Formats: sequence, structure tokens, C-alpha cells
Amino acid sequence: MNESLVVVVRGLMAFFTLLIMTRAFGKQQVAQLDFFEYVLGISIGSIAATLTTDLSTKAFPQWVGLATWVGAVLVLQKANVKWRAVSKYFNGEPAIVVMDGKIMEKTMRRLRYTASDLLTQLRLKDVFDLSQVAYAVLETNGQLAVLLKPEYQPVVRKDMNLVGPPEAVTVELIFNGVIVEPNLQQAGVSQEWLLQQLRGQGIQDVSEVFLATINAQKQLYIDLYKDKIADWVDIDDEPQKRVRV
Repeated sequence: MNESLVVVVRGLMAFFTLLIMTRAFGKQQVAQLDFFEYVLGISIGSIAATLTTDLSTKAFPQWVGLATWVGAVLVLQKANVKWRAVSKYFNGEPAIVVMDGKIMEKTMRRLRYTASDLLTQLRLKDVFDLSQVAYAVLETNGQLAVLLKPEYQPVVRKDMNLVGPPEAVTVELIFNGVIVEPNLQQAGVSQEWLLQQLRGQGIQDVSEVFLATINAQKQLYIDLYKDKIADWVDIDDEPQKRVRV
């Protein structure tokens, strides 16, 4: 058999094996990637690459090796869910590195976590003064969770007994020049209304629109393929009089 064809076949074998197995992993590998899982991912990817390109060895033993590694990861994941001791051993536990503005030096030495690392991650959280920190917790994935002291926490609407408008995710009504009809009903608007809004903005054809979304306040956002400023249009009897540019 032609070598190129062999590589294609073996590559597809490795690809679909990884696809099926990673679907079985769920989203923990991506959402909670720690050092151990990072090493596992590299190893499994290396085996898959070898399965694809190393024509000096048979494909089946390498495929068995790939399946073994993936199977071991699945067993480990189930053990992590079922037994806390296993999860603690492989993933570790969150550790407090700052308490009441004071650095926990012993904990940091045990974790091999430097002051430079701490200050960098605090700055990424927009915290530039250690004295403002009530608690800083180093999570198992290496991220730093920060709780500020009450006097340094930002004011929210609830603190001032203010009620804000209801929050909701914006809904796409037009994507890439095509009306997304199922989303019209979800947004509580009709296609006729949408076309009327477009005509009110001088848009004669839906194909001119790159993206149009609607938010919880029934405001329409329109972005055209051409270089124009996108507009917010309020829904009322005369929408063209309520345009904010």
C-alpha cells in the first residue's frame, strides 16, 4: 500500500479514537486543566502522532497503547469523583497564600510559589496593594482567587438598594447575512418587524448585515459588512427617531 495512504488511514484512526475518547472525558480536561492532566494530554497526543507517522511499527499495538492511556484517564476521573483521597493525591487542594493582608510564607514554600508569582497574579486581578486582601487562595489549577476586605470591595446596586434592569443574553437575529428564524420567537419579535427596523436604517437587503442582535431591553444592534458605524435602535412606534450612534 502507498505510504501516503497508510499515513492517512492511520491518521484518521488516531483522530477518531481521540475524538471519541475525549468526548467521554467530558469538559473537566479543558475547564480544570492541572499539571497532571497537562502531562497526560501531551503523552496521549504524542502516542497519537506516533501512530500516524511511525510506519516502522505496526499500527495495532500503538492503537492499543493509545486506548490504554485514554482508558487510564477515564478510570482516574471516576476515582477522583468517587474518592476524595484520590482527588486530593492527584489534584492537590486549594491553599491560602494571603490571610488578612499577610503572606503565608510556609505555605508558599511548600507549594514552591514565589512572591513574584503572587504579586503578578494579584495585579492581574487589579489588586496592587496586599493590605487590601482578606484572603488569596491558590487553586489546584494554578489560578489565584482573591477576596478583598469589605472596605475595599466595589459598591454594587444591592448596597444602595437599587434595582437594575433584568439581565439576559443577547440573541442573534441575523448572522452572516441570514435571518436566524428560531431566535425571532425567542426574542419576541417578528420577521416583518426586523425588516422594518432594517429599512428604517436604510438597509434594503438582509445580505448587507453581518450581525444583528437584540438585548433584554429590546434594543437592536446592527453591524454591516460595509464600514459603517453600528447603531442601537430602540423598539417603539417610531424607531428611527431613537437612534444612538
